[in-house]
Amino acid sequence: MKVWPGHPYPLGATYDGSGTNFSLFSEIAERVELCLFDPADNETRIELPEVTGYCWHGYLPEVEPGQRYGFRVHGPWKPEEGHRCNPAKLLLDPYAKAIEGTIEWDEAVFPYQFEEGPDTPNDLDSAPYVMRSVVHQPHFDWNGDRRLQIPWHESVIYETHVKGLTASHPDIPEDIRGTYAGLAHPVAVDYLKNLGVTAVELLPVHHFIHDKHLVDKGLRNYWGYNSIGYFAPHNEYAADKRPGGVVAEFKKMVRALHQAGIEVILDVVYNHTCEGNHLGPMLCFKGIDNAYYYRTMADDPRYYMDYTGTGNSLNMRHPHVLQLLMDSLRYWVLEMHVDGFRFDLASTLARELHDVDKLSAFFDLIQQDPVISQVKLIAEPWDVGEGGYQVGNFPPVWSEWNGRYRDCVRDFWPGRDEALGEFAARFTGSSDLYENTSRLPFASVNFITAHDGFTLRDLVSYNEKHNEANGEDNQDGSDDNRSWNCGAEGPTDDPDIQRMRARQQRNFLATLLLSQGVPMLLGGDEIGRTQQGNNNAYCQDNEISWYDWDKIDEDLLQFCRDLISFRAHHPVFRRRRWFQGREIHGAEVTDIAWFTLEGEQMDEENWGEGYAKTLGVYLNGKAIPNPNPKGEPVTDDSFYLIFNAHHDSLEFILPAQSWGRNWVIEFDTCDGCHETSQSYEAGKTIKVDARSLTVLRCTDED
Repeated sequence: MKVWPGHPYPLGATYDGSGTNFSLFSEIAERVELCLFDPADNETRIELPEVTGYCWHGYLPEVEPGQRYGFRVHGPWKPEEGHRCNPAKLLLDPYAKAIEGTIEWDEAVFPYQFEEGPDTPNDLDSAPYVMRSVVHQPHFDWNGDRRLQIPWHESVIYETHVKGLTASHPDIPEDIRGTYAGLAHPVAVDYLKNLGVTAVELLPVHHFIHDKHLVDKGLRNYWGYNSIGYFAPHNEYAADKRPGGVVAEFKKMVRALHQAGIEVILDVVYNHTCEGNHLGPMLCFKGIDNAYYYRTMADDPRYYMDYTGTGNSLNMRHPHVLQLLMDSLRYWVLEMHVDGFRFDLASTLARELHDVDKLSAFFDLIQQDPVISQVKLIAEPWDVGEGGYQVGNFPPVWSEWNGRYRDCVRDFWPGRDEALGEFAARFTGSSDLYENTSRLPFASVNFITAHDGFTLRDLVSYNEKHNEANGEDNQDGSDDNRSWNCGAEGPTDDPDIQRMRARQQRNFLATLLLSQGVPMLLGGDEIGRTQQGNNNAYCQDNEISWYDWDKIDEDLLQFCRDLISFRAHHPVFRRRRWFQGREIHGAEVTDIAWFTLEGEQMDEENWGEGYAKTLGVYLNGKAIPNPNPKGEPVTDDSFYLIFNAHHDSLEFILPAQSWGRNWVIEFDTCDGCHETSQSYEAGKTIKVDARSLTVLRCTDED
């Protein structure tokens, strides 16, 4: 086979219409073999002829898309210095755009001898047991598709799993259920569009593996937080099983969602890989240049720094690691047309030395990059290392999962004692966390539930986790759930408990969608999805995690649709700027005001009452500070929201006439306690049921 010198850049396998250029970075390598596999899986090894700036490269004019390949890296085996080269191991291309196959957990996939220990290399050939990189076809007809660029303040995010959403959907063809094609099917797309969400946030789709300890127990890595291919869509989610077919199928999914006005955000795991610690397998980076790609212990490079709880952490201090991450991000934006990213355990990415540094090189690169800085960037602002909880501390272009919002709202509706000031801060966008860094309310991605933890239905149905199916004696998963089962653990026939659970779900959804900031809805919460009390279903690739489309809570679904539509039609609930609490243009009323149940404005003493469970909130629709994109003023109705988290129904007095003379009920969460459009005058009393929210609209100008 012909081999020409080729070029060091771009890294990976690049087909140009005539042949394919291969390039692999390794500073420690002494030589690198390119391994090509024919349809019968026979291997041909070709030594890459050139090395430029530690990039080993060669051009093969006869190699076309669909070719399966890997690398073998020859170099030092010196674990005591952090070097683990072992040419017996077939390695994935870090820049592979498509990956074929999956791992089989044979001893050969490990670089060391089991009997002799991790410092002794084994010579077993891993090729029969590991994945293949695939040369992909770069051409795709996007038919004019481009990123949607929906403004942050108009966004409603739907966190979902590619497989779980459609795996058991009866109206989607069986052969594409649980795939990218299934998510692109009109039934799935129309469901999301009718729900009203503006973006899907997909759990990891970078290629990942199923951990050995899970496979040994008959389980799988369902969530996918164990990446190994940062450019390759996970191949098990593809209905198209042809080599490289996964790439086109993913693009078709993005195109279909964009046509429906729905953005695609990827949950990405750049903080660690599935190769684990010194006892883990050798699949890619560990065999290419272990000490370069991973953070090793300074006093003993045999071992790995672990800020993620998974065995290793990528080495964000080295330029080629940073280049890999930035190249990956740009690829998904420019070539795959995704609209943004949610970064798993993002604090790990900020650790240049040991401490978290929000101005680390990675964030500097993001800030100045003309492509990545313009998409939606969401941080999970914590990791498991010391000082890793960094809510509110990320740079200005970032939004964050607001864990304090989740905890506060979960505590409020069951009626736990907490200062009302905390709830007020979370409801209005958490200015205490984000305003000092010049960020705006959309810096706060608000959520009540997420993939990690209880679903919404389980949050109101269980006091304790029930993770027995995970095979860890119910020891895994968080014990701090802040849940309330409303009087019985798990399923019950008690109609009073069922009614309270339904009300609490409505309370949580209404609070989420009426809060300032960006709401994120856990997929399935709108239909009453349950995981049977499992709050750590990461390994449950089955009915525990999949959506049950035969058991839809139709009333809850309609309530959620109506809420999202209500938010979309009323800009006062999705302001681009912070409330100021000041009088507007000389008027007596302010842009926001807070009231006691007696209809009096809150004072410092009221805010400090930890036992208080009630709150009235006035939102001034005539005091929205920012114009629309055409420079026109944005105005809305004014609203009065009454929160009653008390265990009894209470009488609330509406504020004085200066805040509004006439009010009409828009909706409530107590399911029929009030007639819609029932009107009330200022100063009059309105009865609000226990643990419910009532929304009134001012009709003075109707």
